[in-house]
Amino acid sequence: MSQSPSSPPAAPLLSIAAVGKDYTATVLDGVTLSLNAGEVLALTGENGAGKSTLSKIVCGLEQATRGGMRLAGATYAPASRREAERLGVRMVMQELGLVPTLTVAENLLMGRLPHRAGWVRQGALHAAARTQLAKIGLEHIDPATPVARLGIGQQQMVEIARNLQDDTRILVLDEPTAMLTPRETNYLFEQIARLTARGVAIIYVSHRLEELRRIADRVAVLRDGRLVDARPMAGLSEDDLVQRMVGRSVNDLEHRPRRTAGPVVLSAQGIGRGTAVQDVSLELRAGEVFGIAGLVGSGRTELVRLLFGADRADRGNVTLHPEDSAAGTAPRVLPRGFASPLQAIAAGVGLVTEDRKSQGLLLAQSIRVNATLSDLSAISRAGWLQRAKENRLVQGFVQTLGIRCRSPEQPVGTLSGGNQQKVVFARWLHREGRVLLLDEPTRGVDVGARAELYGELDRMAANGRALLMVSSDLRELMAMADRIGVMSAGRLVAVFERGQWSEQSLLAAAFSEPGGRDAPAHSPSPSSPATA
Repeated sequence: MSQSPSSPPAAPLLSIAAVGKDYTATVLDGVTLSLNAGEVLALTGENGAGKSTLSKIVCGLEQATRGGMRLAGATYAPASRREAERLGVRMVMQELGLVPTLTVAENLLMGRLPHRAGWVRQGALHAAARTQLAKIGLEHIDPATPVARLGIGQQQMVEIARNLQDDTRILVLDEPTAMLTPRETNYLFEQIARLTARGVAIIYVSHRLEELRRIADRVAVLRDGRLVDARPMAGLSEDDLVQRMVGRSVNDLEHRPRRTAGPVVLSAQGIGRGTAVQDVSLELRAGEVFGIAGLVGSGRTELVRLLFGADRADRGNVTLHPEDSAAGTAPRVLPRGFASPLQAIAAGVGLVTEDRKSQGLLLAQSIRVNATLSDLSAISRAGWLQRAKENRLVQGFVQTLGIRCRSPEQPVGTLSGGNQQKVVFARWLHREGRVLLLDEPTRGVDVGARAELYGELDRMAANGRALLMVSSDLRELMAMADRIGVMSAGRLVAVFERGQWSEQSLLAAAFSEPGGRDAPAHSPSPSSPATA
């Protein structure tokens, strides 16, 4: 927003003065910050630094213990999310707030459904929903679709679309692109540019530093609940941001040589379920990371669920290969794959799910319970739990993974999102297996913690585990994977070896039509496993 040299600077749209928040411990301490109309303010810091707490206070989901705020010069202390939204302050939370049993249209217009004589006007509802969906590039989604039928990435897009309202003055986005691919991210950034052009202020919370440098005007860095820096983004490098976030240099995307792959551990032959996953064949090898890329809705998560037995395939096979082929043990062929996750776990297959809150954790239970749940026999004797042994193991996981908590007895639901993800990792460190499936494993995890998780994945691979890693972050896949398979419209359309890929080639494969003239040269045959 340009001003003449003689005009005084415009007053901030939002002023935050010495805001603090205490639970059993202090999580925010004396944060003073301002936000201008038409500005994108990046809010970053390690997991547990207080970013989400500050965002929730701004949006009425939490109340400050001390300090105060002013909105457009008036005292601002919203007692609820509804009150904040009435004043034009909205938030897209990292953990989605959609109602899964309602349709996309009903979620988008909740609280303002078009009606006549008490009856919802379905035509008007769906027309308004299509307009809202078009703002974020979701014209292909039927507004009558129940939200529960959408993948979590598509749900994230619907959540964003719901908050792109005309009366918005401040929009808080908490890790909005954690589940989005570059195309969806570009749609979001286009909307942010339109919003800021008409004076809407954006608070953008993210750990994706390349995004912050691309979109933000200023950056505010929190560490241990305190504001340690607030400055213009121009001229700051990713290394500068990392130093301010964690107080040390972290290079989590360094070049990695290809690992030496061992024997095949698990393979799939023509596995499929309806049109979501169509005749995918692949091989997972010991000591190797096999990455899966693709757009939202391409079938990545659905493939992982089939391999884990969370969904039952309607065609194809999964084969478990013996650890020692020289012993003469025959491979175990499972028609249509595992019948259940319990069968998969018993066979040595684990899953780090993309939706940790609803599918991966018991939120009311402690870190200790969640971390050891995968293998109670390892901490029991004659049917009795050995609490001393369990406590030693969990303390080790807390230290190894850097889980920020008061104690292992702290309920997982009270941890930050990144620390919750570390607890999910601890579960599969506790139960050693042969295969680990990872669906968006670093979602909501800060750059310092991400480097620690990458180190654990390296250790698992070095110990002979076969890892399959789904990620929307192409830089992450290119850093970690030895091979990358690309999904499109339910099919595995290409497999690249380390050294063969580029971001452009991966995106080209993701946008290609399976079997069409744009299909890449690396496309695997549907009848043969995708292997090096």
